[in-house]
Amino acid sequence: MNGFKDILFADTQNYKGFVDPQFLDLAEQFSRLQDHRTEYGGAALTVYFKGEKVVDIYTGKKSITENWSEDTLSVCYSTGKGVIATLAHILVSEGFLDYDTPIIQYWPEFGQNGKSAMTLRHILSHQSGLYDIRNMIGSAVEMADWQHMLHVMEQAKPRFAIGQDIAYQALTFGWLVGGVLEKATKQPLVWLMQRYLVDPLELDGGYFGVPTDQLARIAKPLPKKKKELAITQNVTQKPKKVHKSSFSEKLIEFSGQNPQDFLDAMVPKGMRDFSFFSDEGLQAVIPAVNGAFTARSLAKMYAMLANKGEWNDQVIIKPEVFTSLSEIQSIKRDRVMPIPMKWRLGYHRVITMGKRAKKGFGHIGYNGSGAWCDPQRQLSFAYTHNFAAGSITGDYRLWGLSQEALRCADAVLKGHKGWF
Repeated sequence: MNGFKDILFADTQNYKGFVDPQFLDLAEQFSRLQDHRTEYGGAALTVYFKGEKVVDIYTGKKSITENWSEDTLSVCYSTGKGVIATLAHILVSEGFLDYDTPIIQYWPEFGQNGKSAMTLRHILSHQSGLYDIRNMIGSAVEMADWQHMLHVMEQAKPRFAIGQDIAYQALTFGWLVGGVLEKATKQPLVWLMQRYLVDPLELDGGYFGVPTDQLARIAKPLPKKKKELAITQNVTQKPKKVHKSSFSEKLIEFSGQNPQDFLDAMVPKGMRDFSFFSDEGLQAVIPAVNGAFTARSLAKMYAMLANKGEWNDQVIIKPEVFTSLSEIQSIKRDRVMPIPMKWRLGYHRVITMGKRAKKGFGHIGYNGSGAWCDPQRQLSFAYTHNFAAGSITGDYRLWGLSQEALRCADAVLKGHKGWF
């Protein structure tokens, strides 16, 4: 069957977990989108509404021999940027640093090569000019060495004048933000995560650098199934396939952006020699791309943000800090991202199939994972998986599930779902 028929005739109850009846349509859509591919991977979806968990479901395979379970961790790529950004806001709220003090006040070595005036705000809003990972390091394997990468950030030179342009820091974001946090607090990033984010919110899984005793919880991409014997027997007789442009590549071409900026931001040299899913890759601290989370932990963190920084009678983020973090910093066109992002401080707009969340924000990942909140609706959302997918703008499953989550909330709040 083609993809449309797979979705149209899918099992609408192919999942486990809890669903509030008001969000049943969302759970059914989740099932439709996963049903035909549950032998190729698994997925989880968690939603909070008005401070209560209303969806907590999962389906499919964690590995060839294991089914996805309620505590399965997933590598979420850039979805983790929203997590380290949230940690930064908590530490600003705690008084360790602020958005507009030059970074050299916390990290003197960082001021090399014209960076003395750079601030945390410049980094969080992707206005630093420090996006060019391809020309910062000689091989991707260097990314596994946290201290080395902080030294690389110290020596890096911005590609444009600070604050004068926007370029998505696809890989460098984590070392830049994490480095500032460590220098300002004089504590390791892993400790800061546990002390100020994981413990206060009682998250069930959130790591930059997965501990050895947690590696078994990770859902890795399943090996691709072998093709039909008749095809494999004739493979050497067939001409080499012409490369087909991905959706992201087509968007970049259509937008008129410079493809080199995309390559410089996204693809370090020697990437074939490094895997984010090897034990080395999972245990390395690479916060921009290799954070491992449950859908539950992401949705709960964003539920706190949907409640404007408060959770269980705790003020996690002070009101004035929340106001700052949620403000759009610039609507200027990004050099790397092919669609408008409306960057806040570490987050972008909620991407859907039509429904708007004007005050909403979050972050998607290259594999199509994503998490976000909408304070106006008191709604938060997180979708994780381990399918072998890749797109800089997410994929239709993430967009569609985000759309339906908003529609279900509006059915309660406004009495009708609507499409826009």
